[in-house]
Amino acid sequence: MSSVPVFVGLDYHQDAVQVCILNGDGKSLCNRSVPNDVQVIHRLVTQHGTPQRVAIEACCGAADLAEKLATDRGLPMQLAHPGYVNRMKRSPDKTDLGDAQLLADLVRVNYLPCVWLAPQAIRELRRLVRHRANLVRQRKDTKLRLRGLLRENRLRCPTAGAWTKAWYGWLHTEAALSTSDRWIVEQLLEQLAFLENQINAAVKRLEQATIDDPWVAKLQGLYGVGLITAVTLRAEVGRFDRFDTGKQLARFCGVTPRNASSGARQADAGLIKAGNPAVRQVLIELAHRLICRHHAQWGQLAHQMLSRGKPKNVVVAAVANRWVRWLYHELKRDAMATGGRDHQAPDHRCAAVPALPPDPHPPSPLLCAQDGKGNRNHTTSVHS
Repeated sequence: MSSVPVFVGLDYHQDAVQVCILNGDGKSLCNRSVPNDVQVIHRLVTQHGTPQRVAIEACCGAADLAEKLATDRGLPMQLAHPGYVNRMKRSPDKTDLGDAQLLADLVRVNYLPCVWLAPQAIRELRRLVRHRANLVRQRKDTKLRLRGLLRENRLRCPTAGAWTKAWYGWLHTEAALSTSDRWIVEQLLEQLAFLENQINAAVKRLEQATIDDPWVAKLQGLYGVGLITAVTLRAEVGRFDRFDTGKQLARFCGVTPRNASSGARQADAGLIKAGNPAVRQVLIELAHRLICRHHAQWGQLAHQMLSRGKPKNVVVAAVANRWVRWLYHELKRDAMATGGRDHQAPDHRCAAVPALPPDPHPPSPLLCAQDGKGNRNHTTSVHS
């Protein structure tokens, strides 16, 4: 293997990977397609020199390849944000050769927009969390179809609210439905029962998967945080120490306002759209619970904002935003108070709950990409 420093861009596909290799001056040493195989890619990259940085866009399957190249072959992998990379293209044309060369050139000048490469255990937990969320969405859609059918027939239970036992009894025995509509209702009710069982099974699986996870236990120890909120934060955020500030964490979670200022006009334009939707959903629900249960700190904040005439949705989003920042600073403050360790160490602690052992899923050092100043890149993407 040559000692010449090289920079590599990988354009990932299921069957093949386009590999572009540049030297330090930006000259192309190789740009060709190879089979999607770790050994083949490693052999091609190393025969042209010593890889300094290897870039690959975040997409389905790319994280697994990047982790294997980093842990098994020792390549310095960096996962790229596909949205930002797309905006940096100088040509409207799209080819695998051009995409790989762009990634290699960005990583050569150390301008690659990086996202966090989550370890295998976190990626598996994400799939579990998202599977349950998909089942919940299917249940919601089924319920909407059932209620829509009843509205088509102008039917409403006079004695009970929807989805109660009395309402189900009325639907089965008293609702004046035609033969075909009755059959559709029975089909929808069977789907609902099946989805309920699937959701319960998914929740049990989440409990089993995180039973020994100290981060989930820690989050569940906080006021208002249940299992689903805790595992969603654990799966989607992964490691809180990969963010430099609480504002970065809140922005990743999608609970910060979007700035829409221009000239002398200073304004906000609602919550940002690029945040993680799953985390934003559980945080908004958490904020509702904190407000409705009149929590001393967050309930008082909500009351003050409402008394100033703020809309309820703005108040809820503000509570979610402040809570995320509070969580981050609680972790940072307690880590500094218990031995003066850097707050980015993997064993964050929180004063409100028992101390945590080290993170059970620490990332490989090769997966922690560094920028030109020696700082670790933190994620900016919902896909990370």
